[in-house]
Amino acid sequence: MSRLEIFSQNRSQIIIEELYENLQHRIEASPPGLCPVYITRAFIEMCHAQTCGKCVPCRIGLLQLKHILTDVLNGKAEMETIKLIEETAKSIRETADCALGYEAADMVYKSIIYCRDDFEEHIKHGRCGCITTQPVPCVALCPANVDIPGYIALVRDERYADAVRLIRKDNPFPSTCAFICEHPCEHRCRRNMVDSAINIRGLKRVAVEFSGKVPPPPCAPSTGKTIAIVGGGPAGLTAAYYLQLMGHQTTVYEMLPKLGGMLRYGIPNYRLPKDRLDEDIDAILETGVKIVYGKKIGTDIELNELIKDNDAAIIAIGASTDKKLGLEGEDAEGVISAVQFLRDVGMDKGMDLTGKKTAIIGGGNVAMDAVRTAVRLKSEKVTCLYRRRVADMTALPAEIEGALAEGVEMMTLKAPSKLEVKNGKLTGVWVTPQMISKIKDGRASVVSTGEPDIFIPCEVLVVAIGQDIETQHYEESGIPIDRGKLFTMPSASFKGIPGLFSGGDCASGPSTVIKAIAAGKVMAANIDEYLGYSHTISCDIEIPIPNIDDRLACGRVELGEREASERIKDFEGVEFCMSKKEACQESNRCLKCDHFGFGIFKGGRERLW
Repeated sequence: MSRLEIFSQNRSQIIIEELYENLQHRIEASPPGLCPVYITRAFIEMCHAQTCGKCVPCRIGLLQLKHILTDVLNGKAEMETIKLIEETAKSIRETADCALGYEAADMVYKSIIYCRDDFEEHIKHGRCGCITTQPVPCVALCPANVDIPGYIALVRDERYADAVRLIRKDNPFPSTCAFICEHPCEHRCRRNMVDSAINIRGLKRVAVEFSGKVPPPPCAPSTGKTIAIVGGGPAGLTAAYYLQLMGHQTTVYEMLPKLGGMLRYGIPNYRLPKDRLDEDIDAILETGVKIVYGKKIGTDIELNELIKDNDAAIIAIGASTDKKLGLEGEDAEGVISAVQFLRDVGMDKGMDLTGKKTAIIGGGNVAMDAVRTAVRLKSEKVTCLYRRRVADMTALPAEIEGALAEGVEMMTLKAPSKLEVKNGKLTGVWVTPQMISKIKDGRASVVSTGEPDIFIPCEVLVVAIGQDIETQHYEESGIPIDRGKLFTMPSASFKGIPGLFSGGDCASGPSTVIKAIAAGKVMAANIDEYLGYSHTISCDIEIPIPNIDDRLACGRVELGEREASERIKDFEGVEFCMSKKEACQESNRCLKCDHFGFGIFKGGRERLW
């Protein structure tokens, strides 16, 4: 008889592990808008199955919560039941021995507090009060609501120009988004239940790569209305495009020499080749958008003047100023904001970093753009300083991996404390070692370890800790400002200021390109309505009939990249496009949620907006 045995899983344990994995995939693929009451009950049922049964709060309390939640769903509960659920959850949370109990109860408590309306709807009317009009996960999670299954099907049939036309119905920047969109659409892709999400952005890249020049659709007859748009970035140009299609004349006022905003002056060419950005902008301008360059509101022209001279006006100035470190010596030679650093490169005025050590402070996408740009500017050494962990960085994982592959040093858990300056020039930065502390608002905070500060020698320091919005002139013009942003209503309009709208980063705070595009759509639709019209944007393209050969597991096609040792020598594009054969395989993995199951009954395809 052996004292110890080598552990090996039996068949039942293997199946349980597969069930756990499958459950994880199903959670990943859950679409937005599911009933909070159903989800809460399912969650508690799973948690109760995990309990060891040792403590009463877990063994009995979670079971009681499950029964009470079942009564709510079956129409057997009363309004007092909500209070009972709340009190029971609080009791379990405070008395359970381990996380299995108190974390489960805490989630129920949060559901009651923040989703009370849904519980009341079930009790009063026996139905869900949740959103069920967007059952196709990828479409629901795309801020611009692009018909993703539709253009994937068109790519599958090699109808690339039609795919671009369909994308433009909701997004006039197909080429741009094919390169840099953060693809939130992939996060809940139902293909996760089979293997992994569809490479949606990669298939968009295929569409724009093989489509050739695709002209915009014809504009509606002129309405005689004029709209002034301040800012030629993605939000302003999107609004201009759709308003032109509706028959309104738009004029964009841009303070810089070229259009594109942060797309041109904030995103390096290796990520977004500017000739591809120009493809989108040229198509927008083909609709008849007028452009006035070199005009800055508050300096060259007054906002109130634009409002007075036009039927409506849009403020879409983005977030183009930088946040400061607040350290002495920040005005020294060698200290520069990431916004200015990248803008200079975009205007072909990039710094010569040959032989210089460069440090970048920050952990977002802008910081990654800055570090990878510094490498291409031939900096001797590039270091990224971040006060949290790599896992806490807000940059896309692919951008972090790209920076590491290109030789960037990541110094995490280091917070800048002092700038070392001699004769007006930066010589280095002192950083304070940090350690991870309590989680606040879902994110780990940091505290000092108490260890001595560390000196990082550098001649150039790029500050990439966030962006701000130039609000002074707008505030002086009577525009409401809240926490440094233009304060708009959900319709993108201003309370008490008829005819004036705003959207994009200046209203939401720094965000993604696709969210700025979505804001442009909202502004265009609501301005059209404000002017007394009800134009629609549609795309009469027949979507191919789906096939049913998508059930077998199949690996996801990833976009290839140039070797790091080669790409750091220039600013040429990094990513390769899929081949047509790869695109056919990848598009065939799509489960066609718009055609099958819930999608055909609730929502389905939106052919116009």
